[in-house]
Amino acid sequence: MLNKLAFRNMKRSARDYLVYLFTVTAVVALIYAFSSLVFQNPLHTYRMAGGMSDTDSISLVLVVMLIFATVFIILIVAWLIRYMVQFILEKRSTEFGIYLLLGMKKKTIVRLYIQENLLFACISLIPGWGIGIFLQQVLNTLLCSILEMEYALQFSIHPGTVLMSVFVYIGCYALALFRCRRRLRKMNIQDLISQSHKNEEIKEHGEERKKLLLPLGILFLLAFLMIFESISSMLGILIFLSGLVLTIYLFYMGVSAWVICYVRKRGRLIYQRENLFLFRQFAAKIRQIQFTMGTLTALFTLALMGASVAFMFVNYQNTILKVKFPFDVIIHSFLTEDDFADDMQTIRENAKVNEFYPYHIYTDGGNQANTWMLTHLDVWGDTYRKEDGTPDHEKIKDMLKNEDTYCIYDTYMGVSDYNHLRNMLGYAPVSLNPEEYALHIDNWLTSDPDVDISKIGRDLSIHDAAGEKELSCQGIYTEPFSQTGHNGGDYIIVVPDEVLGRMKPFYSVLAADLEGTVPLDLESKIDLLNDPDEWVEIRDNRCFGSMRIISYMNKNLVRDSATYNMRVVLSSLIFPLFYIGLVLVSVAMTVLSVQQLSDSGKSKISYGILKKLGMKNSEIQKVIFRQLAAYYLCPVLLAVMISGKMILTLSGHFVKLTGVPSSPGVYFAQGMALFLGIYLVYFVITYISYKRHIMAKG
Repeated sequence: MLNKLAFRNMKRSARDYLVYLFTVTAVVALIYAFSSLVFQNPLHTYRMAGGMSDTDSISLVLVVMLIFATVFIILIVAWLIRYMVQFILEKRSTEFGIYLLLGMKKKTIVRLYIQENLLFACISLIPGWGIGIFLQQVLNTLLCSILEMEYALQFSIHPGTVLMSVFVYIGCYALALFRCRRRLRKMNIQDLISQSHKNEEIKEHGEERKKLLLPLGILFLLAFLMIFESISSMLGILIFLSGLVLTIYLFYMGVSAWVICYVRKRGRLIYQRENLFLFRQFAAKIRQIQFTMGTLTALFTLALMGASVAFMFVNYQNTILKVKFPFDVIIHSFLTEDDFADDMQTIRENAKVNEFYPYHIYTDGGNQANTWMLTHLDVWGDTYRKEDGTPDHEKIKDMLKNEDTYCIYDTYMGVSDYNHLRNMLGYAPVSLNPEEYALHIDNWLTSDPDVDISKIGRDLSIHDAAGEKELSCQGIYTEPFSQTGHNGGDYIIVVPDEVLGRMKPFYSVLAADLEGTVPLDLESKIDLLNDPDEWVEIRDNRCFGSMRIISYMNKNLVRDSATYNMRVVLSSLIFPLFYIGLVLVSVAMTVLSVQQLSDSGKSKISYGILKKLGMKNSEIQKVIFRQLAAYYLCPVLLAVMISGKMILTLSGHFVKLTGVPSSPGVYFAQGMALFLGIYLVYFVITYISYKRHIMAKG
């Protein structure tokens, strides 16, 4: 008898809370699919098939990030399940009170409720696995496509994937049910019967004072968003986030009090058409769930920011990464007399070589180019300038000696070497007469609208072979040229070959032009030829450039290996961010939908009164649409305002510091498009279900 009752109640819950069932099924599918990347990573299969030998260590980055994301997802899913289990308990408390009146033991009621929820969990777990297996193939295909690897569909089930999804899902349910079990066992008949009527009436205690929280909340939000750009420490970030979340809750307390007071004072708007009805409905709901609204706004904000940041990395991967490594192979050596014999032999053994080209980078012992970069680029601000705006040479000297951004001296290259390298890359040659020099700078430096990079050609003082006559700048070139430590860091000064006579070789470089693809482990094989401690210890002629948001740095660069490694690292950020964003939006939309659908029974009475007063069905449907739209837009609009400011700030810096050819607003628009797609699906489902229940006869 108890089993039949539990099964009947479970079916009723599944029907009444279909949106919740849909969401938890989707969450199970997502957890299963992303867990498969931990236990059934296609990179392992690729290694076993003869691909990169150290794929396991490289894919560890992706696995670790997915585990961190899963831990975060567990917290969110646990909150959703706890919220829904407690919410359903409150809605059914009268029913449980009647069971007690009829003589059913409290222990039996507790067991009945737990049994119902476990059945509910099972009916979402099994189809969730089925959808998850399909999503697993989609994720594997996407990952292999990003990494430019071949992938054949393989429908397989790994025990670790299944156990992880079960542990996450059932574990969250068990924690939620344990808490509800304790709460249910402490409640008596009066508590149960009165629980379902809790918060039905609008409480108006101190609402006039609470109204002040609305303008106060708005002011605090504006203040927080204004200082966001100036935050630079982890402590500052934690204080900012804590204050922002607290301000969001204050904002909703103010909104609730303002709406209640407006209705009580009979504001002008409430007498227009059906506004009185809508104001009363909204006031009752916002007062009841103001804390939930604040939590949903925080979830929406995180989801929008996560999706937008993921789109930043996707754009970087699709644009900059294709040109970031222009040479097939380029190798740095601290030794100016290095002949690269071992390196060339290793490359010949693993790839077909079209050409090797060894050359030197030179220096004149000065640092005027380094000084210009440190005092003019926006990334450094005023760090290396005195109060009067002149360079702080002591700070600059200390920085060049102890940091890796630029070599300790300026870097030069002869025009013959420069043109040979340009020819290897398919660029047109550059002509320099004896009175000219040229500059080649990393393209990302030109993306900052606040910096006129052409000024460097007017400010540098480069002299001829005799060191007497000053050369003029022939031009500035920005094609991809491997300027993260090989052909200088950020820049290289190109001079006539005879000028090199008064300079000394600074370090050696080997560039190679290969035919076809190469083994992905070629870079690691070349690394084994060198002393790994040497790269750490020697600083004088080691530099990386100033781009540090996304950068791949190694003295030995093989394009295919480096591109692969960068794609793995970017994927380890992109996949978890989308994963978290999808779950956050789904969870938040579920709470919004369930809150409205659960009140449809009470609202049906109110809408029935409107119909008796002469309102047509088409007009009632419009009122339903306006009611749901106001309820749905309330947390969304605030989240869009908050996340919009932060995303535009972050994306602006991202565009400046990476040189991606796009507008900062594009990433926010892409995140909004993804968000609104899910938002509209949930809104339409809720609207149809709510309208059907309200318009049903009887």
